[in-house]
Amino acid sequence: MSALLAIVRRDLLLAMRRTSEMLTALFFFIIVVSLFPLGIGPEPVLLRKIAPGVLWVAALLATMLSLNRLFAADHADGTLEQLALSPTPLGLLVTGKIAAHWLTSGLPLVLLAPVLGVQFDLDASALGILVGALLLGTPLLSLIGAIGAALTLGVRGGGVLLSLLVLPLYVPALIFGAGAVEAHISGLGASGHLSLLAALLALAVFFAPWATTAALRVAME
Repeated sequence: MSALLAIVRRDLLLAMRRTSEMLTALFFFIIVVSLFPLGIGPEPVLLRKIAPGVLWVAALLATMLSLNRLFAADHADGTLEQLALSPTPLGLLVTGKIAAHWLTSGLPLVLLAPVLGVQFDLDASALGILVGALLLGTPLLSLIGAIGAALTLGVRGGGVLLSLLVLPLYVPALIFGAGAVEAHISGLGASGHLSLLAALLALAVFFAPWATTAALRVAME
């Protein structure tokens, strides 16, 4: 557990030194979400209808912007090989890196989402469902994205290939995450969507570190 906390702390410190990369994803999220109310105009019914999809797609794309740096820097300077040779299981260290990625990329999006949701005339209860769905969904995006980042590590044109690999896997999270808010607004209840999203997250927590570790070992050979 100390090794896990150490790798999380290390990656957080490195992220704080490269704030421009983190801020790029945040500003992208803010700008993309804010363009829709400006383009559509003050039509509350339409804005409430498109809000879940817009916020979730923007969060998904913003998360993808930061996936390339998940393992690339450690691979370039040899740190990844040192981690693989350490007595601590590589899967545990990978879990720490994914957790640090979510703390620097996913959690800020969750905190910004209610503020941006006000632009779409969402009420407090809908904003609460949105935050809950993103709290379940953004770790899922980081876990799935880590697999894609490991598979494309060191590959020329890896950014494009990463998008092609990861985007289809993000579709269930997008459907259930946006669907939770839409169901709540429609009065149908969001518990079913949130339960499915939580189930996907539980599966990803179990399988994603193992799959990422296997992909990293192949990339380092």
